[in-house]
Amino acid sequence: MTGLQVILQVEVLLVIVLGVVLGVIFGALPGVSATMSIVLCISFTYSMDPVVAISFLAAVYCASITGGSITAILFKIPGTPSSAPTTLDGFPMAQRGEAGKALTLALLASGFGGLLSALVMFLLTQPLMQVALKFSSAEQFAVCALGIGILAFVDSDRPLNTFVSALIGIWIATIGQDRLSYVPRFTFGSVKLLDGIESLPFMIGMFAVVEILSNIRNPGDNEAMAKEGVTGKFKVSGLGEFMKTKWTALRSAVLGTVVGIVPGAGATIASFMAYSVESKMNKSPETMGHGNPYGIVASEAANNAATGGAMVPLLSMGIPGSNAAAMMLTALSIHGVQMGPLLLRTQPEYLSATFMSMIFANIAMIFVSIVIAKIFAKVLKVPYYILGSLIFVLALTGCYAFQSNMFDLNVLFIAGAFGYFFKKYGFNISALILGMVLGGDMEYYFRRGLLMYGSVGRFFERPIFTGIVVLFAVIIIYQVYSTIRKKRKSNGAAA
Repeated sequence: MTGLQVILQVEVLLVIVLGVVLGVIFGALPGVSATMSIVLCISFTYSMDPVVAISFLAAVYCASITGGSITAILFKIPGTPSSAPTTLDGFPMAQRGEAGKALTLALLASGFGGLLSALVMFLLTQPLMQVALKFSSAEQFAVCALGIGILAFVDSDRPLNTFVSALIGIWIATIGQDRLSYVPRFTFGSVKLLDGIESLPFMIGMFAVVEILSNIRNPGDNEAMAKEGVTGKFKVSGLGEFMKTKWTALRSAVLGTVVGIVPGAGATIASFMAYSVESKMNKSPETMGHGNPYGIVASEAANNAATGGAMVPLLSMGIPGSNAAAMMLTALSIHGVQMGPLLLRTQPEYLSATFMSMIFANIAMIFVSIVIAKIFAKVLKVPYYILGSLIFVLALTGCYAFQSNMFDLNVLFIAGAFGYFFKKYGFNISALILGMVLGGDMEYYFRRGLLMYGSVGRFFERPIFTGIVVLFAVIIIYQVYSTIRKKRKSNGAAA
């Protein structure tokens, strides 16, 4: 029986729907990442046929990434690290009473990104993998630097503040044991800092705690959101709005797929990079971070597209493209599935099963997520002085559940206090988070590249690295030119 024939069985379709439901719920819970969602669901697959198991886990994988957008939009708590950029525009839309529209855009963009990446995975697994294998440490360093560099120039009004924010994030990423020499750095003698600062507790503190503190100081900011909750009118709308953003969705989905293919990148990097690109290409860049629907579409299309991209190296070479994909590799090895070049020859049913399950899961995910989002939205009926307390408890619970570590709670509180003053004085939280996410990898790949090639000059002997550097330079030059031209126009108008 082929993989397609297995997937089309009613009981298997129901298993995929179950995977979607579990994935969305787990993804919406702060602290339960896509990786943890797969870990929690592995036990369900022990008695399953291998083809059914890979279909179930693929559904959980896709849906958990999408589920993180629900709490990101409604409560400004990223359920998964990859949904952090979604909070920047999703929550302001919820505050304006447009939670339904924001969620619909997020879910449709996620479904679109997942479907496109699944198609790419099925058609181009082998040729794309050949490109990915050409990425050495030099190219991976260039990709990380490109992501940080682009965002550093997004805030054209305060480029210096944004750049400093990114540098602080990079510094935070260096805390802990050096990945090459294992020498402790900036630990101040603390054993708990040897493993560095986990990004998820830090993100929850920077977004959730900061938002709670801000709303305690300015409770009127949530009047529209509270009104929507009181009336109970949570209307799922935004299909027409999504069609307006189709090119952003396509561009971000393609970017997310490509980033997902690169081993070690993953959905979080894809999401931030797509958001950065949209911040530069959007017709109203000044509205990004203030409730621009294009920001939601860019982030969600990219992070879910990265799931399909991550399956390319997993299926074709046995190389997981992300931590979640690594857990899938572990789970499938339990069932005797041998990932790698011989998979397409000896067990082609696994490729077709993965493809069809991701197609069906992304379609089912849209409808399942809407139902779950409506349930979560009922919480909006609660007055904010109570809702804020509930959000705080949820943030604490999610943070602790991440590793069952009290130290993560300390990280949350410190990040929240730091983030409040950080935001108050006009610094860029998203740039800091991106610097933290990419900074460690950027340093690691740069130093490993030096060990491999001997000097930075030899990096430029690699065409892909040179191409990325040229692209980076063009973007920076264009941004500097645009900033100077904008200031001249404003000065001329003032005169």
